[in-house]
Amino acid sequence: MRLLLDQGVPRDAATGLRGHGWECLQVGEIGLSKASDEEILALAVERRAVVVTLDSDFHTILAVARAGGPSVIRLRLQGLGASQVVEVVQRVAASFQVDLERGALVTVKAQKTTCHRLPIGGPD
Repeated sequence: MRLLLDQGVPRDAATGLRGHGWECLQVGEIGLSKASDEEILALAVERRAVVVTLDSDFHTILAVARAGGPSVIRLRLQGLGASQVVEVVQRVAASFQVDLERGALVTVKAQKTTCHRLPIGGPD
């Protein structure tokens, strides 16, 4: 599974994830720190990558468009450092691997993680 980290996710998290064997880029590393959400989603589709973000807009864009992908992991946890992001992303990717490979929106909160298959409102 490839990962594409949005701008708000620490750049060092990409380095940490690569150290654990993940194919991972943070948008700032490839000159896309000011890219729109739509541009990031398009790149994720092209690379067949899962977007990791702090931003709710990705979920909204995909839900409204009834899109089948790409998958997005939204971290709703405040103040995470790079090592904590690495831990959370690895846990979520392992727990929801099948869903993320098929197209899903995963939201990680302190007490609960939810997963909705894409397209939203479509067949499971």
